[in-house]
Amino acid sequence: MSLGEAFDTDVPARLDRLPWSRFHWLVVAALGITWILDGLEVTLVGSLSPAIASPQALNLSAEQVGLTGSAYILGAVLGALVFGRLTDTLGRRKLFTITVGVYLLATIATGLSWNFASFMLFRFITGAGIGGEYGAVNSAIQELIPARRRGYTDLAVNGTFWVGAALGALGSLVVLDQAIVPQAWGWRLAFVVGGLLALVIIYVRRFIPESPRWLMTHGRPEEAAAIVQDIERRVERHTALPPQIHPIPTLRFVRRGETSWAEIAATLIRTHPRRTVLGIVLMATQAFCYNAIFFTYALILTKFYGIPARNVGYFILPFALGNVLGPLLLGRLFDSLGRKTMISATYGLAGVLLCVTGWLFAKGALTAETQTLAWSVIFFFASAAASAAYLTVGELFPLETRAVTISLFYAFGTLLGGVGGPWLFGRLIQTGERGEIFKGYLLGGGLMLLAAVVQLVLGVSAERKSLEAVAPPLSLAPLDSV
Repeated sequence: MSLGEAFDTDVPARLDRLPWSRFHWLVVAALGITWILDGLEVTLVGSLSPAIASPQALNLSAEQVGLTGSAYILGAVLGALVFGRLTDTLGRRKLFTITVGVYLLATIATGLSWNFASFMLFRFITGAGIGGEYGAVNSAIQELIPARRRGYTDLAVNGTFWVGAALGALGSLVVLDQAIVPQAWGWRLAFVVGGLLALVIIYVRRFIPESPRWLMTHGRPEEAAAIVQDIERRVERHTALPPQIHPIPTLRFVRRGETSWAEIAATLIRTHPRRTVLGIVLMATQAFCYNAIFFTYALILTKFYGIPARNVGYFILPFALGNVLGPLLLGRLFDSLGRKTMISATYGLAGVLLCVTGWLFAKGALTAETQTLAWSVIFFFASAAASAAYLTVGELFPLETRAVTISLFYAFGTLLGGVGGPWLFGRLIQTGERGEIFKGYLLGGGLMLLAAVVQLVLGVSAERKSLEAVAPPLSLAPLDSV
């Protein structure tokens, strides 16, 4: 098919009309496991940070622990930018194995670290592998899931980060138990085992097809139609397709060349400036709130509440439960009440509760148990809000730029709000002053409230609409040519 040649396709409508099936569960399981890995990684460092920082291990200061968290995030930012662009150019499926492979090797290497510099380097590379997954995985999920379930599914999948967090917490209890694993090797074993789990992911993803929508916008309609037909056959083995009362609607596309950086910039700045501002604010504020608190929660528990390092994992379990339940219980409302209402509500509630909790902490009114309970309630709402940020930046921009756009917003938002957060809170904790840490809580809560207001003003009602209706593809033929 030559450049400029037009073609009609019913691929989007056929994907959106599919009933929920085993195929969709496979997509969720095979691709959503990225967030389980991310949660596992972050929690391992959080739970194991006192052990890693001990003189018997790498002998790190609180500030160095915070810096390793920042290195992981910075690696995720750069990995997202590089792999996100490749995902839009080469396809969603091709990048899965590469990014998981990077994660596998770097995580195992982390377990073999010998000093602060090597540990920080391997954390950086691990982050690059995970960051590379964000654009490809979010794009594929949104492009394969029916429009009526897109919001809930995307939130639930992103929320599985906290399943990984719970696994990391439980794992830390085992590897830090000197009766089971020697102290010098416990934290190392945790990273090695985490890396080996990626082998299972590589195998499962063999059964996920390329995104038909990606093929469609790259001038390969026959391949796209063949994959959709195969998906329909797989669905029909267990679930009947809806009756076809009316003809399936089609869209006309024009085959075009590779999307340039100039076109991407024009889309973000000239075509959708309000959506661009919205995406940056949502991503940056949730990144600061999450990364600042979560990368240093173990230090709060050990330094201010006297919790032994080996018991930190017990306290992350209820915290992780609150984070998992948030998207699961609130997710359906994002498809019914709508994006605008629910995103602003979850950001706003999380912000208010974070400020109140910070004040109670500064007054010394909390125990380790009530502090954990407060965190669990805060992040019940914050988890849904953060997951909705990824949903928003994925569905509000054209198909041809989806992966790189998700990556750009993740990168820019994380650089603005995420990289400095762990370092800042590490410094505040190192002062030993509750009042100083309260300032950090106020900053995080204030940013979440700001995001709630911006969502109310700039939010888009994308619920239950096809991706092509929310953001017309760049390759969509002009109306006068249809």
